[in-house]
Amino acid sequence: MRGLTIAAAFMLPPMAVHAAAPVADPAETAIRSVMLESAQGWNAGDLDRFMALYAPDAVFVGSKELIQGKPAIAESYRKSFTGGANSRGQLRFDFLHLKRIGDRRILFARWNLSGGAKTESGMTTLVFERRADGWKIVSDHSS
Repeated sequence: MRGLTIAAAFMLPPMAVHAAAPVADPAETAIRSVMLESAQGWNAGDLDRFMALYAPDAVFVGSKELIQGKPAIAESYRKSFTGGANSRGQLRFDFLHLKRIGDRRILFARWNLSGGAKTESGMTTLVFERRADGWKIVSDHSS
């Protein structure tokens, strides 16, 4: 039986040793970059830097309400940005999946906050659209 297993292994078609690496989606690279920059803004207590990835006409859905427009979304976050930090703690994202829908991308991720009054974590679904100034969030559903 052992000889049969070894013989069967040699009958398999040869695999390419130097298979071409899959071509990365440039949008994914750019979106990951703006997400990391946004988290760095949060962690530095810089609301403008955190909000830079939102489109002016973005919509935010949280656990309690729907907020329309970047200025209103920023206002909802403003209270935790004080003294060069964020009172809710340090932000980190776990990227779970990026799905292409036409020219847009939907990012599924987990957000994590640590070092604040309590450790928090939740899910977020972000719709990104390519604008003249880069990939921007047009819809954010976070809970």
